[in-house]
Amino acid sequence: MNTEDTLILMVDDDEEDRFLLQDTFDELGYGKCIHFEDNGEKALGYLAGARASGALPTLVILDLNMPKLNGRETLRQIKASPELQHLTVVIFSTSLNPIERDECLTLGAHSYEVKPNSFKESLHVARRFYELAGSLRSGV
Repeated sequence: MNTEDTLILMVDDDEEDRFLLQDTFDELGYGKCIHFEDNGEKALGYLAGARASGALPTLVILDLNMPKLNGRETLRQIKASPELQHLTVVIFSTSLNPIERDECLTLGAHSYEVKPNSFKESLHVARRFYELAGSLRSGV
């Protein structure tokens, strides 16, 4: 799969987390396929523009705890929108709380991923995200 064929939207207010994920995607050669926003409001604006241009991302990765519009609320709005509800959304959080995880899955999240603690773990996570996006793009 060509990296230009896959677009992942990562929404996280933590600059270090965004930098780490970008660094891991770059390390794996996938750097051009990911776009970052730092809160849910900006993510919804980005998705509106992407929908209008016919270039919606294949995968949306949401941090759970963000200012302005948190991951749970952003997920609710995505899944409530007829134009966006088909998007695959992964929650990416430091929280290990099973109640939060279950609520996000009930709201329509594809999965709930706990943020890694090392660069090596980050490489595995980035590879899984990229492979998931690729399988979604190809319809597998």
